[in-house]
Amino acid sequence: MTLRLPYRPPYDWQAILGFLARRAIAGLERIDGEAYHRLFREAGAMGSVSVTHAPADTALHVTLRLPEPIDPSAIVARLLRLFDLHADPEAIRQGLGRDPTLAPLVERRPGLRVPGGWDPFEIAVRAILGQQVSVDAATRLAGRLVERLGERLAEPFVPGLDRLFPAPERFTFAEIKALGMPGARASALAGLALAYREQPQLFERRGELDDSVAQLCALPGIGAWTAHYIAMRGLRESDAFLPSDVAVQRALAEQGKRPTPRELLARAEVWRPWRAYAVMHLWHADAATTQAKARQG
Repeated sequence: MTLRLPYRPPYDWQAILGFLARRAIAGLERIDGEAYHRLFREAGAMGSVSVTHAPADTALHVTLRLPEPIDPSAIVARLLRLFDLHADPEAIRQGLGRDPTLAPLVERRPGLRVPGGWDPFEIAVRAILGQQVSVDAATRLAGRLVERLGERLAEPFVPGLDRLFPAPERFTFAEIKALGMPGARASALAGLALAYREQPQLFERRGELDDSVAQLCALPGIGAWTAHYIAMRGLRESDAFLPSDVAVQRALAEQGKRPTPRELLARAEVWRPWRAYAVMHLWHADAATTQAKARQG
């Protein structure tokens, strides 16, 4: 089955592909040239999806491989969230362009999106794994978790992909601790999975961002940074914000002094309701600065 998913141009395909590539979990997903590939289970059926960019069509082209026919609407909804295809670049440009620091960043990358996730529970697991470690370390932890707990295909139908992301039922404290996880993190992951099993609506968007964040922060091991990260990528909250994020603070440092979370919150008021997009622009700016320093030194 092939699908065409349109977007409002411009669309920074290289940025979103690079973001996903750095976080790709071996066996579950991969980036092959200009395409994103992933395994999934939907409505009891197992399948794979491949996504490529078709700029001439102002769309993403999707190929679904399914052993049995199912309604693709749920898969389309996941892809719309994953690739942020509802974004309005012009509205975001106008909203963030009022800040003299953000304006040139937005002009440089006018099609930058906020990468979502295939599933909010998966994003929440990744967020907890990413607490106080680097992106590369978090990705390695996620790979070990998927290898141990994820369902394995007896006969893979996509080269290099043979694992599904683990179901919440597999997230027991003993299984997670056996991966070498710290006890607190294992407890947080097991608690998250239990809460999701008991409250299937846990990751549904609520009336206000603060309500969603408060619901997540009530879970053991989830603080404000983690909750806003889940809201940003898992709940598609365009105004989620990470004022305590080190990369965000570095990107806005002046004369070597980083702003405090309180100062960032005050400054970001004028960025509403696009603060999540501001985070993405600042992450890219910080990465570019870090890479430039590495080349020089």
